[in-house]
Amino acid sequence: MTDSHTNSSSTFNIVILSGGESAEREISLKSGETVALALSSRGHQVKIVDPSLVDLDSFDWTGCDVVFIALHGTYGEDGTIQSTLDRLGIPYSGCDAATSKLAFSKSASKERFIQHNVNTPSYVLIHESDDAGRIQQHARSMGYPLVVKPDAQGSSLGVTIVKTPEELPQALARCFHYDSFGILESAIKGSEWTVTVVDDQVLPLIQIVTPHEFFDYEAKYTEDSTQYLFEFDLPTNVIQSIIKTGANACTALGTTGIVRVDLLVDRFQQPWVLEVNTIPGFTDHSLVPKAATQAGLDFGELCEQALANCLKKVTTRPQN
Repeated sequence: MTDSHTNSSSTFNIVILSGGESAEREISLKSGETVALALSSRGHQVKIVDPSLVDLDSFDWTGCDVVFIALHGTYGEDGTIQSTLDRLGIPYSGCDAATSKLAFSKSASKERFIQHNVNTPSYVLIHESDDAGRIQQHARSMGYPLVVKPDAQGSSLGVTIVKTPEELPQALARCFHYDSFGILESAIKGSEWTVTVVDDQVLPLIQIVTPHEFFDYEAKYTEDSTQYLFEFDLPTNVIQSIIKTGANACTALGTTGIVRVDLLVDRFQQPWVLEVNTIPGFTDHSLVPKAATQAGLDFGELCEQALANCLKKVTTRPQN
């Protein structure tokens, strides 16, 4: 790899990883296609590889400058693929393996947020083997409504807002379908927001307005009824507080590359971080491309910028 590859005006030979075997496979395939089109339009040589079909250990990496990871969910966001690429010595976009693993666990990332004074709803970690009475007791102590979520899953899969004790068993079944661990989280009633961060750069804030109970899988990817607002009826100091809270969440986890922070803002205008997505969606329904457009950035330019920063870090890393 040459120093010219760290210049954002250079072209790269890029492998895009998308697909995989997670529950978010279909979204990942769409993300990969969107990223491939965007980077190809900028003059880069692009090849899409699906790790569920190709053995990465025997794949011919000759000529590959960098990998753009568009794998969502397990294996893509949990540090596994990052560890594989580290072992193979292939530079890749986004967070390193340790940060990816940390951010993918809602409970682990919440603990990090708490350590760094980043507001996040209170929670209890549960396991599918836990006694049902014990989980019900936690729920009663927390109070209804509450939110049941898989500990490690994306795209709001397996997430339920539970309003009564009678709804809890079905919500737990949905949650444990996706992960053996889950969380009971205090429900914050308020508006939904997202902050996209690219390394140290914050893209325009988005408020999400959906007719659904919350910004669920369908609202995210399949329906056109969701509104994405860039003008807000809130004081400037509140807007700045939301942005700062999102950026602080990224600092707490130590993220790099393109990440998206999901937040709620309660009736007291207090922001609460729900999670940080280290490989957010890149489809035409996704939030990151919308934020890039609002910032005046072509999406391909944004991806290119993230890759250039990734390569710069690789080439400036001290040699042993």
